[in-house]
Amino acid sequence: MEKIILQLLTAWIGSVSFSFVFNLRKRLIPIASLGSVLCWGIYLLGAHYYNEEFIPCLLASAVAALYAEILARIKKAPATLFLITGVLPVIPGSKLYYTMSNVVYKDWQLTKKYGMLTLESAIAIAIGISIIWAFSVMMQNVLRKIRTDIDI
Repeated sequence: MEKIILQLLTAWIGSVSFSFVFNLRKRLIPIASLGSVLCWGIYLLGAHYYNEEFIPCLLASAVAALYAEILARIKKAPATLFLITGVLPVIPGSKLYYTMSNVVYKDWQLTKKYGMLTLESAIAIAIGISIIWAFSVMMQNVLRKIRTDIDI
């Protein structure tokens, strides 16, 4: 349990630091950084039930995107501000590093292994975000249609 709490805390600290580097408005930093804690928590939960990387990354990025969309409406700010900081913990940085390291050492078998893991995580993140954004756009169009039908 202590390990999980430490991971969630470091996800939050990393997200806060990232927010400062990219000049996120100071009043949005704490709430935006909570998205990274939520995202990493969902990833850990998914990793507990699935032995692969794809499903936990997909679930975590979808939850981060949903969190970003909800906060964007509440705080009247762009969703990307919350999404970038929220999805940060699941970005496959170590896998990409090991891919590039093995390219330099010309270990093609490990390059393929880590390259596929990097690609799998990146695709899962993209799909998770895309599903939520597509659903969000659909809902906005439905609400816009309802409003126009009422105004007539």
